[in-house]
Amino acid sequence: MLPVQLTRNADELAIIKAIAESSDDGPILMLNLNRYRPGAGFPGVGLHKDYIDGLEKFLRVVGGAILWHHAVHGQAVGDQSIDEVLAAWYPSHQGFLDLSTAPGAAENYRLRGECVEYAVIHRCAGDQFPFSPA
Repeated sequence: MLPVQLTRNADELAIIKAIAESSDDGPILMLNLNRYRPGAGFPGVGLHKDYIDGLEKFLRVVGGAILWHHAVHGQAVGDQSIDEVLAAWYPSHQGFLDLSTAPGAAENYRLRGECVEYAVIHRCAGDQFPFSPA
């Protein structure tokens, strides 16, 4: 089970399931806006490194990939405090859904729960440049 700060939006999940069950299922890009817990080692050490290294391997199980991730150095508009923007690509909406039961899910979600203090994930088209992996 995901920690409360990482609980999926039930309405959006229903949309994703409907697309996955349709003939219109296709690539999807999930744009993650993450704020990490103090002491998580962001960027790239300790728990954060373990989380990202594990996530890169874990996504491959469902055919997905981290396309890129970057530290956020400031915010020109708005007041959302995040540390990192991460683009995760999946070959289909079903692939995204399969992630929660794929081998390694429990460990990945454990690391994510320990590392991530706050997250928002936006669903975007995954079949347009520069989103789909080469």
